Amino acid sequence: MVSEYERQRDANIARNKALLKSLGLDTPLFEPKEKIIPKPKAPKKRKEPPTPEESGPTRRSARNRGKKVDYKSEQKISSPMPISFQAGIRVSGNEGPLGSGDGVKRKYNPKVYGHIPHIEVGTWWETREGCSNDAIHAPWVGGIAVGPQGAYSVALSGGYDDDVDLGYAFTYTGSGGRDLKGTKAAPKNLRTAPQSSDQDFDNNFNRTLQRSSETKKPVRVIRGYKLKSPYGPSEGYRYDGLYEVEKAWSEKGLNKGGFMVCKFAFKRLPGQPPLPRRAIDGEDATPVDESVGETKDEESAVSSPSEEA
Repeated sequence: MVSEYERQRDANIARNKALLKSLGLDTPLFEPKEKIIPKPKAPKKRKEPPTPEESGPTRRSARNRGKKVDYKSEQKISSPMPISFQAGIRVSGNEGPLGSGDGVKRKYNPKVYGHIPHIEVGTWWETREGCSNDAIHAPWVGGIAVGPQGAYSVALSGGYDDDVDLGYAFTYTGSGGRDLKGTKAAPKNLRTAPQSSDQDFDNNFNRTLQRSSETKKPVRVIRGYKLKSPYGPSEGYRYDGLYEVEKAWSEKGLNKGGFMVCKFAFKRLPGQPPLPRRAIDGEDATPVDESVGETKDEESAVSSPSEEA
């Protein structure tokens, strides 16, 4: 038996899908599938280097003789590429370049509208911190980066049950309306606390997205691995380019109290690379033959000259 919640959710999803399709989606004829690359075998463990106690006293530079030098406070600058990827232990399904890692100094100002220099659409990060360091989406936790003429960027990760993501357009539920004290079971889990009041456009985040719908300033969009969508990445956070807020409205939310929520419809700007689709819910993934570095499909199971040689 279908519950009232499920009935209302399905009705909301159908209505949101119809709204997004009415915007005229610029979906390409071919949508690349996210490549699932098998993980290589773990390398053999190497003998750990001797500890300072075993190897004797640490040598110091003669130039610092007689000076007080705090060697322990010296900072080590590491490569932005995670060690697990450098060693070949992990291989990502994301095809775009890997962005900066944690602790990297930010080069560009995130408080601008449009693309960030030298950051390609499809670039991905292991953490939100890395994404922030590359100025694509500054907040480490929040979903909306506020600007005077609208949002600079938004993050899709999780979301509400009746939000719809068609890749080239999606609906987004606003902020607020939750009890900041959380619940008895999870007093500090503010993001999952039940709706306890109406959302409105007096909320700074909602007002910012409403402003975006008026100014039509482009909004950078990242998708996270928690997003329940075929357009969400299998891991990390991916930059999916620029969108416009086409519509802002208020409606009864999918909650027990019937509280109002703010909703927004985003549409992707044309002229950008196609979005990869993730294989979920029984969809066929596209395996990668690492020996040739290309995808293998049933229709193209013919050996190339290099394979035959």
